[in-house]
Amino acid sequence: MRKTIVKVKLANRDEFEMQIEDLEKDFSPIIWQHDRVYVPRNYKREMNYPRLIMRTEMVSVDGDPRYSLILKRHIKDSGVDVVDETVVGNYKEAVNIIHQLGFEKIDEVSRKRQWVIMDEDTILFVDSIEGVEGYFAKLERNLGDDMKVGEAERDLRKTFETLNEADFIENTYFEIKK
Repeated sequence: MRKTIVKVKLANRDEFEMQIEDLEKDFSPIIWQHDRVYVPRNYKREMNYPRLIMRTEMVSVDGDPRYSLILKRHIKDSGVDVVDETVVGNYKEAVNIIHQLGFEKIDEVSRKRQWVIMDEDTILFVDSIEGVEGYFAKLERNLGDDMKVGEAERDLRKTFETLNEADFIENTYFEIKK
């Protein structure tokens, strides 16, 4: 799936949440996610190499965890993120396969997350990252075959600016943590 993503560090989470609620949008319940980030041994961000993420997700404390393997590849020249996700039945076996493919773990990121469906192609996420002060918001838009990336990204930036948020962030959460 092709996506474009725009992130900001929120100035004030409560004010931001009120603005979203004024748009008659409701936040999801809070979920907990833990990502283990893997990259090829010769990983260089500027080379558009893929990252693999093993995600553990808990929707409720008394529920079973959901495991998924996510492949992410950011094509910097075009601003597109290629993202594929599949549910994993056996976490340990999936991690073993990742290592056998020559990937190595470079970091772990835990977060509490809520989301709002803004429209049929756009989701807003609000994240609290363990070990990082403050809150972050991320707009993700799925790109159709004929959708122009630059135009979609400008629209997402305008959305944040309309909500008085302009502290844009280009780095991934694991890069912000460091």
